[in-house]
Amino acid sequence: MSSNFTQTAAFIWSVADLLRGDFKQSQYGRIILPFTLLRRLECVLQANKSAVIAEAARIAPMKLPEDAQEKFLHRASGLTFSNISPMDLSRLGEKDIKDNLLNYVSCFSRDAREIFDYFNFSEFVGQLSDANLLYKVTRKFATTDLSPVAVSNHGMGLVFEELIRRFAESSNETAGEHFTPRDIVHLTTSLVFMEDDAALTRPGIIRTIYDPTAGTGGFLSSGMEYVHDLNKHATMGAFGQELNPESYAICKADMLIKGQDISRIKLGNTLSNDHLPNEKFDYMLSNPPFGVDWKKVESDITTEHMVKGHAGRFGPGLPRVSDGSLLFLMHLISKLPTEADRTGRIGIILNGSPLFTGSAGSGESEIRRYILETDLLETIVALPNDMFYNTGIATYVWILTNNKSAERKGKVQLINGVNLCEKMRKSLGSKRNVMSENDIAIITRSFANFEEISPTVLDKRSQVKSSRGRKSEKNSAPAHKTFASKIFPTHAFGYRRITVERALRTSAQLSNERLADLRFAPKPFNAPMRWVYEQFGAAWAEDDYGVFDADQALLIRAKVKADFSELKEAQIKDLTGSTMWRDQAHLLQKALLLQSALGSAQWDNYNLFDLACKNAQAAGDVKLDSKEKKQFEAAVTWTNPAADRVIAKNYRSATLADPLYGLFACDAAEVACNTPKTGKALLKLGDVVEFATDSALREHENVPLDPSCVVKKGIEAYFLREVAPHVPDAWIDDDKRDKKDGALGIVGYEINFNRYFYQYQAPRQLADIDADLQAVEAEIAALLSEVTT
Repeated sequence: MSSNFTQTAAFIWSVADLLRGDFKQSQYGRIILPFTLLRRLECVLQANKSAVIAEAARIAPMKLPEDAQEKFLHRASGLTFSNISPMDLSRLGEKDIKDNLLNYVSCFSRDAREIFDYFNFSEFVGQLSDANLLYKVTRKFATTDLSPVAVSNHGMGLVFEELIRRFAESSNETAGEHFTPRDIVHLTTSLVFMEDDAALTRPGIIRTIYDPTAGTGGFLSSGMEYVHDLNKHATMGAFGQELNPESYAICKADMLIKGQDISRIKLGNTLSNDHLPNEKFDYMLSNPPFGVDWKKVESDITTEHMVKGHAGRFGPGLPRVSDGSLLFLMHLISKLPTEADRTGRIGIILNGSPLFTGSAGSGESEIRRYILETDLLETIVALPNDMFYNTGIATYVWILTNNKSAERKGKVQLINGVNLCEKMRKSLGSKRNVMSENDIAIITRSFANFEEISPTVLDKRSQVKSSRGRKSEKNSAPAHKTFASKIFPTHAFGYRRITVERALRTSAQLSNERLADLRFAPKPFNAPMRWVYEQFGAAWAEDDYGVFDADQALLIRAKVKADFSELKEAQIKDLTGSTMWRDQAHLLQKALLLQSALGSAQWDNYNLFDLACKNAQAAGDVKLDSKEKKQFEAAVTWTNPAADRVIAKNYRSATLADPLYGLFACDAAEVACNTPKTGKALLKLGDVVEFATDSALREHENVPLDPSCVVKKGIEAYFLREVAPHVPDAWIDDDKRDKKDGALGIVGYEINFNRYFYQYQAPRQLADIDADLQAVEAEIAALLSEVTT
């Protein structure tokens, strides 16, 4: 039985035959896993069982605390756990087996006992007892030899992993939250460990491995298995933390079976409460949840970011609350060793969002910036779709280290492995594809050789198309499945985001139609006030303007509740009161006075219009406060590409012209258009002015980082080459500067896989398309003729 761990696992899983009908398939693992653990523990303890019982009797009169008692008992057992009960599974009896079994489990030491608590073992024991299956299941395990002589620690670990896999696949609707498919685990583990193969084969080697989202312990087990295959005498200490209690119990049980110190497996939220705050690790592997928000722990994380900065885990920045993937990555980076002679390596699985979400200056971009500028990122591998149990989205493996080899320094390798998979015979949830050993080897060889590979056609079968529906007579040739690898300098993913401004051009007109809008307040009152005025305004005189009786107020309230629900109670009171109505009427009267002075013709030079308005207000003693002026201008002005540019500030000759940055020297044409028909010109030749900006025309340009030239010169060269020929009146906003280095433009980083691995496919010839359309038309016509005859 011990010669093949899959056979042993299959034998144990056959307990499911007893459970079928009384339990759901997704519940099998919740019974089989704790019973397997229980049987393994009692087999391991059997050799020193009498010594433990004798020691328990000796120290009982001492009334020691539990911690102190366990130290004596563990010394007697020679292990990190113990059980003081004289019973075992074969001696529990049939009559009182439920109580005897629960009492037997309660006699384990605390860490082992805790595992059964998180498995809800007592609950399932009760269900088994109610179904008259408890004795049968217990006897099945009691006769299964899981002793260290029959199954080594390493072999038992493989058996338990196989049971976990079967459990995950039998409950695949939630498996993806706590279980990473073995092919992905194998690939990620290989990428993380293979750079250290030589070091791991040395005698007496001691290393640590950590997973902050441990799940059922798949990554921890895979890492230990990888090292075991290289060096059976190596010591690998496993550390982890998991949020889900059941997954935590499975992981802890797996580590206990493998002889690990299970006190290093923690329960809790890694982001808000790191239970291993001072630890650094050699190897770190993680598959954090994709796209899960962190709003529940936002306060803790934000506080750590603000208070500790780079001395904490989240110094570079914080991503948006809707996706915490990058928080897990920063957490892992904080666990890299700080000693100069100690290397740490990270393998983490992320979806596509961390690659490019967030513009320059955002939290996501700043995190990518920190990773790339500190040269931590070695490679990113694009995985095939449909690889996980609970999602089919694009996923990527990131490999990071704090000690790159000389040839990798300042560089990042991108590997496109989206086609390295085969279809599964039977889907498991959303998992429809699987990576073979050969697929994994292609990726690991490319990574190990640190080589660029141009798109290479793979020997992969084309996807089988559905037999349903109408088929085209001319099937297009399927696209070839390719594999490629590219190497980039780290700065290739960076850019400086500059803001390109253009001048505001505004026209104005004091027409009756535009001034009529001033009778009504701006949003959210504008639409309801128009309705109210249509209903009641015709009957208003000057002395009762905006006054409503009780019935009118009720009618207005009902209309607002039905059609203008955005208005709150206080705003409804304003709407049914006279104050707001009369304020708007007074504003309209002021505007009409200005109209009488300025006329209703269109002004295409806002500078002259604004001057005329100020003169008219002074002459007619018309005063507009800031709120009234804002509404007045919104009503009578509009952007017009044919209008003259609006001047925001005139520096006269005190400042040198610099049109690249929005400082323009006035020429004769600018002076002429800013000269009223009668009066002094607003500008004189040679004045240096700054124009108001039109936010609707504002654009942003991403200028690639170029360490070989000065930032400002590089940006100016880009602007003159890419922007100025198309919009000659544009300029660069010099105020938009990077917070970190103070240079022009805000630094951003993104890694766009589609851009780097895009393969152009020529469109079909028009003649072929026309022929297909004609064939379809002919077929439709034939079908119609059959219907009509």
